[in-house]
Amino acid sequence: MGLKVIENNRFGEERALYGACDVLVKNCRFEGEEDGESALKECERTSAEACYMDLRYPFWHDRELTVKDCELTANCRAALWYDDGVRVENSVMNGIKAFRECRNISVVNTKVQSPEFCWRCENIEVKNCEVEAQYGFFESKNIKAENLSFGGKYSFQYVADVDIVRSHLNTKDAFWHSEGVTVTDSVLEGEYLGWYSQGLTLIRCHIKGTQPLCYCKNLTLIDCTTEDCDLAFEYSEVNATIKGDIVSIKNPAKGKIVADSIGEIIITDDSKFPVEAEIEDKQKR
Repeated sequence: MGLKVIENNRFGEERALYGACDVLVKNCRFEGEEDGESALKECERTSAEACYMDLRYPFWHDRELTVKDCELTANCRAALWYDDGVRVENSVMNGIKAFRECRNISVVNTKVQSPEFCWRCENIEVKNCEVEAQYGFFESKNIKAENLSFGGKYSFQYVADVDIVRSHLNTKDAFWHSEGVTVTDSVLEGEYLGWYSQGLTLIRCHIKGTQPLCYCKNLTLIDCTTEDCDLAFEYSEVNATIKGDIVSIKNPAKGKIVADSIGEIIITDDSKFPVEAEIEDKQKR
């Protein structure tokens, strides 16, 4: 049975193409006063190409879905939930909660503005994308991101098994309670980076913002640079090499920190844990 093409139509009713299989939906508009929802629910091997999506919940419980050259408006909320095998390419996604509890996701060359983006998802690839979201990627795992430009608070919290390269993250409270995250050749900009993380590794990254990397376990920094980083590493188990200056380091628990220069080392009498880390300021050798 060949691929069926549905082209140049408007759909406004609820469940307009429910259960479609082996279908290409092309140059169609999902909108209208009918205010329908769940247009392409429970579909298999289905593609939406050059479509305009202005209604709620269009892609739920779908398998082997492709969304290409499409616009999902702010009204297209909760667009992709409970899907398995999704590729979104060259598209614009503007609705809140765009992905939830999906598996095997690829998002490429796409611009996203979606609070609560990509919650509790698994096996995610993000490449050449701009994403603006609060609580982005919450409780997701097995994430690979390349050339990602991310903005928004509270990103990558409670994530596991993450690999990010050549990206720019402008985000407060990123990577809290994360496990097994590696970030390489990237800029991490924002306050309170990485608290309570386990196994966070930063390689040749530029870190900007106050009080980064506290209460961490198995924290590694390799040839990183810092900017406006004060009160860093409090109660962390850390091994770090920092190129250039860091403003201040406070009460690091264990490990070794080496920096070209350190503005201030703060070891307080009221520390709740033993301060046993070795700290080396190359400027003061």
